[in-house]
Amino acid sequence: MIPAFRDGGDGSTLVSVRVNPRAGRDKIVGVRGDVLVVKVGAAPVKGKANDALCRLLAKAAGVPPSHVSVVRGHNAHDKLVRLNGIAVAEARERLDRRA
Repeated sequence: MIPAFRDGGDGSTLVSVRVNPRAGRDKIVGVRGDVLVVKVGAAPVKGKANDALCRLLAKAAGVPPSHVSVVRGHNAHDKLVRLNGIAVAEARERLDRRA
C-alpha cells in the first residue's frame, strides 16, 4: 500500500487523492485508507475539477496555487498531486486539520 502522503524528493510532497466532482461544495473529507478524499463542486469538464482541487489543496496547505499540480490521473477520480515547497509532515498536518 502506498501512503496518502509521501516525500517527492525535491522538497515537495506527493499526495494520493480521490476526487468526487459535482459535490455540493469544495471540502477535504479526510484520509481514508491510502488516499486523501476530496469533494469539489466543479464538474470534470475541461479540467475544471482539477483546477478546483488544486486551489482547495493550495489554500488548505498554505501554499500558492502555482505550487500545486496534478502529476497523474488528470482524467480519473484517483490522482497524484504534487505540493511544492512543503514537507510531508507539515502537509499532512495542515490538510488533516482542514478535514
